[in-house]
Amino acid sequence: MSDERISRLPVPEESELPEDIQELFAKNREKPGFVPNVFRAYSLRPAALRGFVALYDALMASESGLSKAEREMIAVVVSALNSCHYCLISHGAVLRVRTRDPRLADTIAANYRAAALTPRQRAMLDYAVKVTRASAEIGDGDLELLREHGFSDEEIFDITQIAAFFNYSNRVASALGQRPNEEFYGMAR
Repeated sequence: MSDERISRLPVPEESELPEDIQELFAKNREKPGFVPNVFRAYSLRPAALRGFVALYDALMASESGLSKAEREMIAVVVSALNSCHYCLISHGAVLRVRTRDPRLADTIAANYRAAALTPRQRAMLDYAVKVTRASAEIGDGDLELLREHGFSDEEIFDITQIAAFFNYSNRVASALGQRPNEEFYGMAR
């Protein structure tokens, strides 16, 4: 186990991990150039890491009517609400990359209501906030409002899943004290 403190739990040595996890780490060293600490922390339970990566990729990298920047906006807003240091720093960095607008990304991270968003994006983020704070109170009217802003049912499902995924991810990262990689701090600045 490594002595580097990126989680409150021990992090396995890479050489001791299953081959597919070692390949995942090698792929990340090619792009983005480092292994995200969340992967390293999750490697304590390889099956959990595989599931985490599969769901993350399905939500954040697959085809969707939501742009990749919009998906990152959801990740950042949810992470800010949950005070998740790891996800706010890491996805804030990715949002800067995706928007090519550090000011917009940083404003979304601090207070999305102060950001120069489209009405559609504002509705999307308001809904993600409601998923985070009061999902049991969501009703048909909330979905209808999203439809009025042009969201399809598939996109509404995507927004819901992304918000819910980051609520889960934030709680794991915060509970285990996961620390963001240094590389995230300077990305797209």
